[in-house]
Amino acid sequence: MPAKEDPEFIACMEDVLDVYERPYDPRFPVVCMDEKPYQLLGDARSPLPMVPGSDQKIDSEYVRNGSVSIFAFIEPLGGTHHVSVREHRTAVDWAEEIHFLVDEMYPDAEKIVLIMDNLNTHKPSSLYKRYPAEEARRILKKLEIHYTPKHGSWLNIAEIELNVMTRQCLSRRIDQIDKLRRELQAWELDRNSQAAKVNWHFRTSDARIKLASLYPKFDA
Repeated sequence: MPAKEDPEFIACMEDVLDVYERPYDPRFPVVCMDEKPYQLLGDARSPLPMVPGSDQKIDSEYVRNGSVSIFAFIEPLGGTHHVSVREHRTAVDWAEEIHFLVDEMYPDAEKIVLIMDNLNTHKPSSLYKRYPAEEARRILKKLEIHYTPKHGSWLNIAEIELNVMTRQCLSRRIDQIDKLRRELQAWELDRNSQAAKVNWHFRTSDARIKLASLYPKFDA
């Protein structure tokens, strides 16, 4: 949490919370995105297979095979999910993911309401690093961007989705990027077949009570 009496934090927080209170409208889908670094790990020694009466046994020693970045998008009220794996997390990587969001995930939306953290690559300028100005501007005109505050990643519903993904899909060693992509594609398909939604309960009215210490104090 931030320091007490932090107006910058509460301004961003209340902005995001207001977005979460909007009713579902497929013309203006609310989509949350986040990134997660992931370490590819292999086994230094072959595991002992599971046999009747005994679980599989895995040696504690492992081999590092480099790291990748997992991008996640979730539409909390629509139940749409998308995850992808990239070798890097540069401005160009983010721009290409946003291009996919606009043209592949929601081509018919009038405006995509995008919530994400204020990472240095999560900027409109990143689109101009990857695409000609006309194309970058076209993509940006489809977006309504809202940033979560610093020290406020818990306000991003995509972080919840990443935690679910980690528990359900990544609680074991995966040694190759292609294997990771296959596993996450299967997980994404399952989540979308369920149209898994997120019911967010924390409102601005709750924040003004439970997080009162973050709000500047004024004399009566």
